[in-house]
Amino acid sequence: MDTTIRQSVTQSYIDLENEFGAQNYKPLDVVLARGQGVWVWDVEGNKYLDMLASYSALNQGHCHPRILNALIEQAKKLTLVSRAFRTDQLGAFYKEICEMTHSHSVLPMNSGAEAVETALKAARKWGYQIKEVPDNMAEIIVCDNNFHGRTIAIVGFSTEPQYRNGFGPFAPGFVSIPFGDAKALEWAITPNTVAFLVEPIQGEGGIIIPPAGYLKKVREICDEHNILLILDEIQTGLGRTGKFFAEEHDGIEADLTVVGKALSGGVYPVSAVLSNKEVLSVFQPGDHGSTFGGNPLACAVAREALKVIKDENLVENSMLMGEYLMNGINLIPSPYVKEVRGKGLLIGVELKESVGGARRFCEALQTNGLLCKETHQHIIRFAPPLIITKEQIDWALEQIEKVLTGPLP
Repeated sequence: MDTTIRQSVTQSYIDLENEFGAQNYKPLDVVLARGQGVWVWDVEGNKYLDMLASYSALNQGHCHPRILNALIEQAKKLTLVSRAFRTDQLGAFYKEICEMTHSHSVLPMNSGAEAVETALKAARKWGYQIKEVPDNMAEIIVCDNNFHGRTIAIVGFSTEPQYRNGFGPFAPGFVSIPFGDAKALEWAITPNTVAFLVEPIQGEGGIIIPPAGYLKKVREICDEHNILLILDEIQTGLGRTGKFFAEEHDGIEADLTVVGKALSGGVYPVSAVLSNKEVLSVFQPGDHGSTFGGNPLACAVAREALKVIKDENLVENSMLMGEYLMNGINLIPSPYVKEVRGKGLLIGVELKESVGGARRFCEALQTNGLLCKETHQHIIRFAPPLIITKEQIDWALEQIEKVLTGPLP
């Protein structure tokens, strides 16, 4: 197939999206048709190294055979009964994820945003029932530059104008403080504060890493004032930062931990809230639920996805390969780079504002067979599947060096 025909095939798919789809995304103009491990192929047959992993949903890589087999086998038997009945998969999933994460209780949902909303509802109800905050007065503290999802409640406490504009009025009861500032947290606490919701590392916000010891200090403040610490580990959890949970870097445990993305290995929507018995016990039958949350297909997939992380030592590989990748990027003598930061295989390369944004660099990397995505205009995010090898990183570094040291794209 000649180049003109191949390009027309790609353009035909793009045209279909543009004609019939809502215009709320701005993807790179590559049309992918197949994936395996760390590699993906477009409709023209071009091969790319995936350095985004669907925003960390594909920690186990594309189409992991064990996870796919779990999906297929369960799909042959039972996919959905809602929560009107019990299934043979649910209790086993509960036990395995709680044992693996040192949790006491779990509440499964579907999307990450649903899990965040679940944690917020649990925290508020805990505040009224256990802490005895006056009705409808509960406050939850969040951080500037946060990203916890796209629901009305969540965008209402975002500080990113685009996430908020045109979607008000918003739910009250949220107070925003600077990220990484433990003193600001202490100052913001009132008798009505029930929880502090925070990402251990702000991923969508630009791979922003708080000062060393921040989460440990936050844990102490929350304990002192009897407020819940909610950690959004949807992107940072399940091995992404070189620990199973990013909280482990500071040696702490949250009261509520929100997980999603890689909980299914990227083959089915699964999320969950992990907690102790006291917090999740505030929910009584009818208080909260989901038709698809905890369905047997989701449970079977999540069980196998967790086993793959453990059996294939993906947490350890994330730590080792993350250090190797970040060291390699730091050695590139680029006139465009302002800073490289990250933990494990969650790495951000911030470019100087004078170079005109990160999008053009992501497009240049695509031309060189490497897929990634910009965030917050000037930052390139690298977050490959945790199965990536040293040899694959060496190849990726060659492409990154070409783009970061060559002519301005």
